[in-house]
Amino acid sequence: MAVKKFNEILAWSKAHQLVLVIYKAIKYLPDLEKYNLVSQMTRAAVSIPSNIAEGYTRSGSLDSLKFYNIARGSLEELKYQTLLCRDLGYFDKTQYSYLLNLEEEVGRILAGWINSQIKNKNHR
Repeated sequence: MAVKKFNEILAWSKAHQLVLVIYKAIKYLPDLEKYNLVSQMTRAAVSIPSNIAEGYTRSGSLDSLKFYNIARGSLEELKYQTLLCRDLGYFDKTQYSYLLNLEEEVGRILAGWINSQIKNKNHR
C-alpha cells in the first residue's frame, strides 16, 4: 500500500507516540528544569515527527532525506536528554528503560523508512 499522507508513515506514527509519552514524563521534572531540560526535550521530541512530515512533503528525494536525517539527529538528542534525566535522578530505571526502548524502536523504524526511500527515489 502506497503512503498518501505523512501520518500514514509508521515512523511518523511511532515518533508521534514518543512525543506523547515524553510530554507525560516531563510533567514530573522539577520546576528548575522548566526552561532547561523540559524545553529541550519537548523541542527534540516534537522535531522528530515534524521533520518526517516535512520531509514527506518535499518534492526531491535528497531534500526529503535531509529532513529525515534531521529527525534522526533529534532522536539522538532526545536519547541523551533521557539518559541525563536518569543520571540526575529524575527518571528511575524502569521509566528510563521504557523511554529508551521506545526511542530505540522509533530509531529502527525511522532507519527502515529512510532506507526504503533511498532504494525507491520517488517516495510518493
